Amino acid sequence: MTSLADLAELVRAPAALSVPGDLVAGAAAAGVLGPRTAGLAGASVLLYWAGMAANDWADRVLDAEERPERPIPSGRITPAAAAGVAAGLTAAGLGLAAAVGGRRAAAVALPLAATIWGYDLAAKNTAAGPAVMAACRGLDVLLGASPGRPVRALPAALTVAAHTWTVTALSRREVTGADAALPRRTLAGTALVALAATTLPRRATATPAPGLRAGAVAAALPVGLAGWYVARYGGAQARVAADPTAGRVRAAVGAGITGLPSLQGALTARAGAGLVGALVALAAPLGGRLARKLSPT
Repeated sequence: MTSLADLAELVRAPAALSVPGDLVAGAAAAGVLGPRTAGLAGASVLLYWAGMAANDWADRVLDAEERPERPIPSGRITPAAAAGVAAGLTAAGLGLAAAVGGRRAAAVALPLAATIWGYDLAAKNTAAGPAVMAACRGLDVLLGASPGRPVRALPAALTVAAHTWTVTALSRREVTGADAALPRRTLAGTALVALAATTLPRRATATPAPGLRAGAVAAALPVGLAGWYVARYGGAQARVAADPTAGRVRAAVGAGITGLPSLQGALTARAGAGLVGALVALAAPLGGRLARKLSPT
């Protein structure tokens, strides 16, 4: 019988900690951060887990050779069960998004789900793979902004998408290792992503201007969180550049996944929700600890 631990491994449960920050960053950028954000984040987590299960189903033959310990090739979960989990989670995610955000949320959630499945079933092993995965994360940010004007969240969505492109490009070398040029390119991309997170236009608000000390803290927080992001993820990529073995690449991919909340926190703080941004960033160390018990890649 399939256990909860097997299902958690199938969907890479700890990696879902990197998801709610997408919705929060999008909602903050659009000025609609509120109770609906939590519901939309829940829908996004379900879609993320669906994508992880579909990914393992699509890669079951390859994993039998390269990762025989994974739930499907090890026999702990059947291919049919994995496909059922993926389909069920997709339906649940779409239903929750529509229930919480109505037609506006559904209009984003549907293409998001289609892009997730398109990546797993068609684009993953093609040259378009990193771009398609980046589009998934960009749409995730826009889902958070869907109750308002998603166009306001486009800069944040593109920033998260660019980060995702670097992680996906590295993930293609998790088994074989990489040449040193790849981590150098992704590291340069990470630096640009961090710069964007600290220089995006602030959303105009109707709240009074803060005092000098509060204003200084508000200005410094996005910079500090972006610096934390670079230290975690950039440092892992620098180690890959020095020693581009498969193990180092996997560690960098894991750092890119578990370190994403610090970037999301910077984007949220930059949009004017400093306290919420700091709370979002706390998912980074928590995800790192959980990743030691259950791999996010």
